[in-house]
Amino acid sequence: MADLSENILEQFVGHGVIQAEKLDFCRSLAEETGRTLEQTVVEEGLISEAEILQQYAQKLGMEFFEDLGARRVSHLFLNHVPLQFARQNALVGLMNGGGRLEVATSSPLELHPLDDLSRMLNVEFDTVLATRPQILQLINQTYPQGAEKVGQMVEEIREEDISRLSAEISETEDLLDIANKAPVIKLVNTILSQANRNRASDVHIQPYEEKVVVRYRIDGLLDDYQVLPRKVHDALVSRIKVMGRMDIAERRFPQDGRATVRVAGHELDLRISSIPTSHGERIVLRFLDKSSGLFRLEEIGLDEKHLEKLGTLIRFNHGIMLVTGPTGSGKTTTLYAALDRINTKEKNIITIEDPIEYQLSGISQMQVNEKKGLTFAEGLRSVLRQDPDVMMVGEIRDRDTASVAIQCALTGHLVFSTLHTNDAPSATTRLLDIGVEPYLVSSSVIAVMAQRLVRVICPHCKTGTLVDKENLDSIGLKMDELPNGEVMVGAGCDTCRGTGYFGRTGLYELLMVDDAVRDQIMHRTGASMIKRQAVSCGMRTLRMDGAEKVKRGQTTVDEVLRVTQMDVF
Repeated sequence: MADLSENILEQFVGHGVIQAEKLDFCRSLAEETGRTLEQTVVEEGLISEAEILQQYAQKLGMEFFEDLGARRVSHLFLNHVPLQFARQNALVGLMNGGGRLEVATSSPLELHPLDDLSRMLNVEFDTVLATRPQILQLINQTYPQGAEKVGQMVEEIREEDISRLSAEISETEDLLDIANKAPVIKLVNTILSQANRNRASDVHIQPYEEKVVVRYRIDGLLDDYQVLPRKVHDALVSRIKVMGRMDIAERRFPQDGRATVRVAGHELDLRISSIPTSHGERIVLRFLDKSSGLFRLEEIGLDEKHLEKLGTLIRFNHGIMLVTGPTGSGKTTTLYAALDRINTKEKNIITIEDPIEYQLSGISQMQVNEKKGLTFAEGLRSVLRQDPDVMMVGEIRDRDTASVAIQCALTGHLVFSTLHTNDAPSATTRLLDIGVEPYLVSSSVIAVMAQRLVRVICPHCKTGTLVDKENLDSIGLKMDELPNGEVMVGAGCDTCRGTGYFGRTGLYELLMVDDAVRDQIMHRTGASMIKRQAVSCGMRTLRMDGAEKVKRGQTTVDEVLRVTQMDVF
């Protein structure tokens, strides 16, 4: 079997995919570290795991799946195979339309785990191939780690458990490995791992007089997940505070903390916030998935025209590019995607953020610390002495920050930043309102992009349906613009938890600051007049962009109405 592995890697050398010297280096490295040669080659970036598995599929006559997203895990596998065994060996049983069980593995030459699995299942199965991340993701999404086990853990929590909370959580601990943990630790780990499995961005622990409600924010909307008895509240809060290195004894003042945990191989940053309420401390945990990778501009919902204009703007030598929208509308994601697009060794890019949400390779990132006097404005002044080409300021909150950002733009730097306004034209008037002179705004701002996030229709239960004409009129659509007079909706299925939606995409409104807009800024024209003029010149509003996405079957009329305001012209 080892000969087959060597043979496959030598084939890649023969085809010029891997250099012979680099393969020899990996052999030496594998001997030193105790890893397999295949693992070393993949980790060194010489070739992908998928490419190796495709060769195994040809040699062994097995089927290779690039994506397991549409496959369902067999109930037989779930009932008979422990989670720890499945994760440790990266094995998952798949339902086959023909009635025969298929087991996906990323290590076809390791036969002992397959033999053990055969004894557990006591049925014959076919072996197929998939990458380890795909298998672990499917295991994480499917195994019952949630509500059905929470009740049992709640019953096990006792008052004396609080005294055992002083042990710090291990940085390499995986939240799915909950065997032999104290009941309260099991409970917290289960709540967090289930939140990750359901793609939650936030977890709310909300106390009431006689109960504690655990709520998840999924695709932008809060949903109740579990109701717990009031007696577990103190233990639950104390455990979360220990994870965030917060003061357990202090319950009268708000606190903030951070923690890093692993869930099913993913490293997650948790931002933890606690506030005192009349029924006890309320906790909110924000999830930041460090291993999910950055979005590219092509992946955030921009159409071709917006992409083309934005691609031109972010390559300007100087000026301010503003992104506006409420909290949680994806502004930071858009800015990161823009910076990633222009990140080259010829450019010195520095960001000033509060807080730093994701680490950007090749970019210097500074975190604001207002307690020590490092504000956005002070950070900008310091960054100017670092010979930057491009700067990103997390948010323009006041006149001081706005003035420094404008001076940076006027002295030959490209500046990205965010504002909290309802639409793109309002950003220019907001700068005037906080005290910036009109001539400075008109000469420095090159464009403003407003955005919102809408939920995407679940691809697994998407179906066409007739829609009321009044609803279509509310977003500016006509019946004859729809294919077959139908709009797409989600019927609701297990994948989307019956909501009909899975994932989110962006709606965008891009205002280019041309001569006409500059003239309006100089005359302090209101945002509504600037918007009217921009629309007459071809700007598409947030609601118009939403209507386009309804026509393309990406989202629904209700979602567009939920996140946008009426356009009155």
